[in-house]
Amino acid sequence: MAQKILIVDDEEGIVSLLRDYFEIQGYEVITAGGGLAALEKVRLNPDLILLDINMPDLDGLEVCRKIREHVSCPILFLTAKIEEEDRVNGFVMGGDDYIMKPFSIEELGARVMAHLRREERRRGDGSVKICGDVAIHYSERTVYCKKQKVVLTKTEYEIVELLSLHPGQVFSKDSIYEKTRGYDAGGDSSIISEHIRRIRGKINQFTEQEIIETVWGVGYRWIG
Repeated sequence: MAQKILIVDDEEGIVSLLRDYFEIQGYEVITAGGGLAALEKVRLNPDLILLDINMPDLDGLEVCRKIREHVSCPILFLTAKIEEEDRVNGFVMGGDDYIMKPFSIEELGARVMAHLRREERRRGDGSVKICGDVAIHYSERTVYCKKQKVVLTKTEYEIVELLSLHPGQVFSKDSIYEKTRGYDAGGDSSIISEHIRRIRGKINQFTEQEIIETVWGVGYRWIG
């Protein structure tokens, strides 16, 4: 079965270009001309979303915020320009990548393929890991603490997954960023500290158990 890509952009030329390219590559393509239409098309369960940020009815950041708790697939933002604060906000809301306009269609295709392959590998792991009060269900991509579900963003979960699968191993912020984002060019790894802070805060709502240790000057490791 072909993987489904939802393309959301108010520029018809870009939508047409991307639809033609990805259909030739063998994907099933769904399109939406704005943010409100995207909210409707999400019910078709796409495997990946290409989401323009600057749209007149509902911008991409707000669309991401509204759908992220219900959609686990990768979300890649398309944008002509973006300030650092907006980029950070996008990642915190659950975005996975940024593609700057004008973009290389081949590079975009490679990034899409990389994200989809990574999703397939993760879905193949059906194990559960229990660390004291914390349980990680890898197939469900969920975390529970004392039988209560911990609501994490996609990126927060991926950080927990990465660290928990390598207990005791120290990962630098750059390494965590690269492994969870899937690329290492033009990114800002400083956002990882904010993600770690938010993960700790959510876990600590249920338990005082520490699961992620800061190794000062080096990075983070799983100790749960």
